[in-house]
Formats: sequence, C-alpha cells, structure tokens
Amino acid sequence: MLNIRIIRAPRPGTMSMLFRRMTRESRKEVENRKFDAIGLIQTDLPNLFYLADIGQKAGAVQAFEITGNCPQHINTVAFFGDTAAVNAAIAAVRNAYDGK
Repeated sequence: MLNIRIIRAPRPGTMSMLFRRMTRESRKEVENRKFDAIGLIQTDLPNLFYLADIGQKAGAVQAFEITGNCPQHINTVAFFGDTAAVNAAIAAVRNAYDGK
C-alpha cells in the first residue's frame, strides 16, 4: 500500500492541521517557514523509513513523520521543500516503490 499526495502552495489551515500531527521538535523546525510544496507518503513502517531516506537523497527536502491513528502499522512522512525538490523526492519514491 502506498498513497502519495503533493500539496502545492499549502494554505495556513492545511499547515496547522499538519503541525497538530507532528512532534513538538519537528514542528519547531518548520512552523515559522514558508514552503512551496509538501509531499505526503503513507505506507507501512518498513517502507516509510526506506522511502523517507530515498526521498531525502533525491531532493533538498526536509522529511518529518506525521502521526496518525495507527502508528504501529501505517504512517505518513511529509517532505517539505520547494516544488522542484518535492517533485524530485516523490518521483524517486515512486521509482523505488515500483521497482521493489
């Protein structure tokens, strides 16, 4: 299972929703910055860690875990960055996942 979404020009309300699901430490790193795009990847935990690493190596993005209702099995990573970097990270994730 792999769900991928890209949010371009995220609005303050969307950012607020994401911040509520981030750890305090992660939130401090991004809450006073403006990002052009956010890439969201939802998958099982082994893939989440692997794909977070792939995405960070492919684009100049910051990756943060977004906690949900089922942190033992399925979770989300968010790539914050400019549009080109987020697109590069998501493309690399798609390639890595499709090639497994």
